[in-house]
Amino acid sequence: MLKRQHLPILVTIALFALMFIAGSFQYTDFFSAQVLLNLLIDNAFLLIVAIGMTFVIISGGIDLSVGSVIALTTMISATLVQDGWSPAIVIPLVLLLGSLFGAGMGAIIHYFKIQPFIVTLAGMFLARGLCYVIDTSTITINNAFYTSMAQTKVYLPGGNFVSISVLIALLLFAGAFYAAHFTRFGRNTYALGGNEQSAVLMGLPVARTKIGVYLFSGFCSALAGVVFTFYMLSGYGLHALGMELDAIAAVVIGGTLLTGGFGYVAGTLFGVMIQGVIQTIISFEGTLSSWWTRIVIGMLLFLFILLQRLFSSRRLLHKHRV
Repeated sequence: MLKRQHLPILVTIALFALMFIAGSFQYTDFFSAQVLLNLLIDNAFLLIVAIGMTFVIISGGIDLSVGSVIALTTMISATLVQDGWSPAIVIPLVLLLGSLFGAGMGAIIHYFKIQPFIVTLAGMFLARGLCYVIDTSTITINNAFYTSMAQTKVYLPGGNFVSISVLIALLLFAGAFYAAHFTRFGRNTYALGGNEQSAVLMGLPVARTKIGVYLFSGFCSALAGVVFTFYMLSGYGLHALGMELDAIAAVVIGGTLLTGGFGYVAGTLFGVMIQGVIQTIISFEGTLSSWWTRIVIGMLLFLFILLQRLFSSRRLLHKHRV
């Protein structure tokens, strides 16, 4: 039973290891700690937003607004910072706005009984549209704090380094891992995704949990927007275009069931790393188009959805026999 329960995440970890080893045999200088750390450096914002998406999908929902919220966060941050606002005010403000945006969608989903797909699709269009209300062109950030955050390297033993964004992403990962597996909120999220009617009958706080899940996703999207601003040093309405799909792909490849009720935050980390290693292999190859990343991820999604279907069928069969 334990082996079957952990099969999805074990497959994800094995696939990542296999791809990294294959790249190491194929390309010189691929097998190094810095290449591994670069996967985190280049995908810190994706990891942050995918962590929020993990909770949403485990709860049985979906959030299509995350990429647009990232773009809106960069636009608001860039506009206010360039107008002379202190980053100490701007960053908490955008995190609050992202959280409220997510909580608002969660409340609409729960109290009006509307499908999450429809509500978050509307949120996606709203947030992306607001970007162009602010400005239709790129807003460059030259604030000293943002440039310092972008350029700062945190050195590790052996001369390797990571960025500040990686530390932020890993701190969030540690907090989310603890919340998912060792708190009442985490248990309620799994119960909600498993069967909402059963959660209601058990007396669990369904409304509070559902709104909390989308609030957390909105917070993660805004935090990813802050990190993305450090990474790009600009605000633009087309930033993070399609990132909601990358986040969903990372969560599914990480072993979380799209039907809800089952998944791992740790699996999402490896789902993001798999996307990163695909991009790195294509970069080392030099002759392949970046669109091959999409092709490979699409094939992996098909594979993992089939695996999920097989896994779900076996669980149902086991329950029926019991």
